[in-house]
Amino acid sequence: MKEYTKNQLQRLRIALIINSDKRNKYIIKHNIFKEIGNNFFFQPRFIPSDPKLIKFHNNVIVTSNVTFVNHDIFHLGLNKLGKGNFYYQAGCIEVMDNVFIGCNSTILNNVRIGPNAIIAAGSVVTKDVPPNSVVAGVPARVIATFDDYINKRKENNRLYSIDELWKIFEQNKNNEIK
Repeated sequence: MKEYTKNQLQRLRIALIINSDKRNKYIIKHNIFKEIGNNFFFQPRFIPSDPKLIKFHNNVIVTSNVTFVNHDIFHLGLNKLGKGNFYYQAGCIEVMDNVFIGCNSTILNNVRIGPNAIIAAGSVVTKDVPPNSVVAGVPARVIATFDDYINKRKENNRLYSIDELWKIFEQNKNNEIK
């Protein structure tokens, strides 16, 4: 079987695995990415088209709907202009130790993240993320240090019941109205 076809079938197989724990085990067992460290969790159902251009180090959590963009295909449009012969542009992505990537984030090629970094939900990472930082936005920019985030989480580190969460939510929203 051609490598390209095998890659497509693997990507389809992964997308069809509903349970994220089973999907994660499949990804690790079948060596889908260039490198995967210890304590790795990958929740997205869709694998990038060039997974061998991505390295994940230790203690990395990638949440749902994160997109890794290893290449563009704009050469197809540029070649129609008659201004030269343009080629496929691709690049690598490396995610260092102790990184959390929030849902619906997009990571572009030629980017290194971390170590000790948090990517907020919905961020678009267009350049390297410095160590020990929290980034957010489009494009992503540093909004805090990793240690600041840890300390803030420690301030309110307890489990809440559903009723308690609704009570806190309603109190906060009522205070905003005043």
